[in-house]
Amino acid sequence: MPKIKTHRAAPSLDMTPMVDLAFLLVTFFMLISQFQPEEVVTVTTPSSTSQIKIPESNVITLTVDKGGRVFFGVDGKNTKAELLDKMAAKYNVTFSEQERAKFANLPSFGVPITQLKSLLALPKEQLKKANQPGVPMDSLNNELGNWVHQTRMANPQTVIAIKGDEGADVPTIKKVIKTLQDYKVNRFNLITSQEGGPSSI
Repeated sequence: MPKIKTHRAAPSLDMTPMVDLAFLLVTFFMLISQFQPEEVVTVTTPSSTSQIKIPESNVITLTVDKGGRVFFGVDGKNTKAELLDKMAAKYNVTFSEQERAKFANLPSFGVPITQLKSLLALPKEQLKKANQPGVPMDSLNNELGNWVHQTRMANPQTVIAIKGDEGADVPTIKKVIKTLQDYKVNRFNLITSQEGGPSSI
């Protein structure tokens, strides 16, 4: 007697849990990602083969452009708020709560502290195009050294990174380094772009 073949249904795979998981992952990465803030001045860093990376947070960035201007930047809103209060007290300048909030969102700046109020008064679109002369660091008015010193007082865990343009003059970089050394800062990082290391033979 012939066997009766049972009808086999084609196997089906329910993709709903997989789609749910994909959307959860996308949402998770969107919520935790931090976008790099737009820089006030664009610099082209020299290349090197160094593999050392600077930390993600608690970094003071001193940017030197090819014109010799120096820009100061630090991350952390709490650090910035405390820093601005300390510098305001030192230079007898007052800032409103609105100006303090705007300063906390400022990635970097390059003006003397007496011009900082007028810089913070600019709208966001004009702030990017504002002509900033650089933070003073001469022997009579070394505001750059005071910014670094007060930041380290507000947050002792900060590390310092110098981001110099490849067209920046050496005397300006030396002046920045001397300013750091005057404030007993002898450890700092130089930011460079990645270059391929020597190939093994």
